[in-house]
Amino acid sequence: MDESLIYLDHNATTPLDEEVFEVMRPYFIESYGNAASRQHALGKRAAEAVDLARAQVARALGADPREIVWTSGATEANNLALKGVAGSPAYAKRRHVVTVRTEHKAVLDPCNALEEDGFEITRLKVDGEGLLDLDRVGSALREDTLLVSVMHANNEIGVLHPIGAIGTLCKERGILFHTDATQSAGREPIDVEAMGIDLLSLSAHKFYGPKGVGALYVRRRGPRVRCRALFDGGGHERGYRSGTLNVPGLVGLAAALGKCVEEREQEKSRLQGLRNRFEADLLGRIEGSHVNGSRTRRLANTTNICFEGTDAESLLDRMPTLCASSSAACTSAQLQPSHVLAALGLDDARKLGSLRFSLGRKTTAAELDRAVELLSLQVARERSEGPRPFCPDPA
Repeated sequence: MDESLIYLDHNATTPLDEEVFEVMRPYFIESYGNAASRQHALGKRAAEAVDLARAQVARALGADPREIVWTSGATEANNLALKGVAGSPAYAKRRHVVTVRTEHKAVLDPCNALEEDGFEITRLKVDGEGLLDLDRVGSALREDTLLVSVMHANNEIGVLHPIGAIGTLCKERGILFHTDATQSAGREPIDVEAMGIDLLSLSAHKFYGPKGVGALYVRRRGPRVRCRALFDGGGHERGYRSGTLNVPGLVGLAAALGKCVEEREQEKSRLQGLRNRFEADLLGRIEGSHVNGSRTRRLANTTNICFEGTDAESLLDRMPTLCASSSAACTSAQLQPSHVLAALGLDDARKLGSLRFSLGRKTTAAELDRAVELLSLQVARERSEGPRPFCPDPA
């Protein structure tokens, strides 16, 4: 990587761990068999690698290996969880789904699609820190509620929801519980049994594994979850997800997750210390800067900061060596402020002046010091000169 770059966007993606890459390498070049071809040596070797990877992921989640379904990532896993359960004839009389306004679009958009198909969707509010009131969850549950879907950790502000308590509420009412653990897998303790989770989504590239591979945990008993496949063709993955398995990717996912779980507590402590110092330096140096979301119940690596009187996209444009994320997206030349920050009640100016910084395994104090200097300089410049054009006319 270019040594001049400061990479603080680990919630978007992480670099593939070099040790993980070496574990994957043989399945690209030497043991390249199709895992469905168990009749010959190369196929058996691939199948054994997939079985081992499945067992490793299950161990990290407190699950049974038979409950792990491979996907192309968390977006597919979320769609399979939501649409798959909603499409199962076993739950035909239940047409109500509960979720949260701050969920990732990979949950909100499938919920929108279910709504178009006649389901009723309750989208719960959060408070000004992005926290979810457990009583509000309980009050939303009904006799016809099929599923509750609440993410473990928010991708923009890092806020952690009380997943175990929500799981208990759902279990008491006989309601299925899904959590999008894309940001928390490998970073926070997860035990699907203890937390009452029935479906869980994750994606390898968020914890130093390869892109394009993920998994969905689907409970087999207590209760057994019924889930209809999104597409047909071969009946792979016990009928949940047809298609030739990405053997190197699955091996990499399992290896990466295992390493993160092994190093988790030590890494959490290190990142939290770096993050807190970085935050304090920025807030101390830059007047009119504020942290968005809870400062106590959140991921150790994440901070979302508003710099008043600035435009986040313009700031990033001024700092090409600093890799961070704005909370806005440019679609058809129109500014789309973050729905997460909107749910916190932030006004447009604060939403558009916010940046997310997410630290990772190779983040150093020296890099963060450089980032503070760069941000201090460019925020002052932006306030003096005004923002650059956010989205130039594509014509």
